[in-house]
Amino acid sequence: MVTREFYNRSFCLEVWGDFACFTRPEMKAERVSYDVITPSAARAIFEAIFWKPAIVWRVKKVEVLNPIQWISVRRNEVGSVMSDRSDGIFVEDDRQQRAGYFLRDVRYRLHAECVFTPPGRRTLTVWRTPEDLLVSEEREDMARDENPGKYYGIFQRRAQKGQCFNQPYLGCREFSCSFKLIDLAEDGKLPAGECDPIDETRDLGFMLYDLDYSDPFDPSPAFFRARMEMGVITVPPWESEEVRR
Repeated sequence: MVTREFYNRSFCLEVWGDFACFTRPEMKAERVSYDVITPSAARAIFEAIFWKPAIVWRVKKVEVLNPIQWISVRRNEVGSVMSDRSDGIFVEDDRQQRAGYFLRDVRYRLHAECVFTPPGRRTLTVWRTPEDLLVSEEREDMARDENPGKYYGIFQRRAQKGQCFNQPYLGCREFSCSFKLIDLAEDGKLPAGECDPIDETRDLGFMLYDLDYSDPFDPSPAFFRARMEMGVITVPPWESEEVRR
């Protein structure tokens, strides 16, 4: 029996937008953002470009490129959630005005590893894969052989062309963001000409890491103690003791 060995590959994206809100879960009534992007929000940006049940995105590092700036905004929101048994919601009768404390003029450099999971080690997938959004040559590539190198190539091509399954956003869907792929050298170094992170160090406190999908029908939150050193937040491994569930 031949044992196949697979390798993981790291990618880097630069993302930016006018506004962002990475909501603190402890703030129930009003939306208040974390100081910087959370690992789960960064992961969602990579998944918006390309995702399959065979791969998992693990965020390794976040570089803050613009100074942290805040803005207070009042927004109209619908106060209730429509259920399957309801007859609908009349927005004019259920509208609420809420204040939010958001980030503005944000720019980050996100480093993440694309982890390939062999078929025998995959967990149950609840959501359908948007394969109909792939171009024909991409579907043919994956049908011939499930090779992680092909997945990495598909992500790289899509990121270079600005393609995505859904519009990436910065915490809230109305805060869409732009992105570009940064071509890292073989040793992981940035190409010449890329800007440095901000010159700031601060303790960010406990931050939402991601949701634990060990039970896909009842995910639970996981947190870690985040610290920004000279504009860089190093994200601990998912299996680390630093991640509290």
